[in-house]
Amino acid sequence: MARPAKVLVVDGYNVIRSVTKYRRLIDEEILDPTLHDVYIRARSALIADVAAFAKGRYDATIVFDGFGNPDPHRDVRQTAGIAVTFSEPDEEADAVVERLVTQARAHGRDVTVVTSDKLVQSTVFGNGVTRMSARMFAGEARQMNRAINEQREAPKHRKATVGDRIPADVRHRLWLMSRGGRP
Repeated sequence: MARPAKVLVVDGYNVIRSVTKYRRLIDEEILDPTLHDVYIRARSALIADVAAFAKGRYDATIVFDGFGNPDPHRDVRQTAGIAVTFSEPDEEADAVVERLVTQARAHGRDVTVVTSDKLVQSTVFGNGVTRMSARMFAGEARQMNRAINEQREAPKHRKATVGDRIPADVRHRLWLMSRGGRP
């Protein structure tokens, strides 16, 4: 399968903190966040939505800030067909987003960045770079998930037969003939 011409870069924690759906999944009541990753459920939900949104249309990367995470040294990994990366502990996720956008544009690829961060917007947006706000992405993901659920719940159609393609009156005459009757 050919690689999509478009690149999607998602400012992970910015989206999580900007959208109620993901924000509700942050485990803020955890007593010791140094021993437990309070964002694990929110990240998983975002990763699933980005994977479904990007499938076949974008090469997607979600960038999370490594600062303050229980395990800040994480390699880039492929999850559900998208790259998930964390910035180094001494580097902001914004710098990683900027680097990914610059690299993609240098290769002539169109880029969409999902963020509501004004600083990132002022730094990376320009020729060939499209902005999608966190809320806009969440709306797109909600519509997409609704359509997927409707498709799942739709009644399964039986396989069409030759008889389905024959007009009802002709089918009736053929049935009579098969019984020895006259049409």
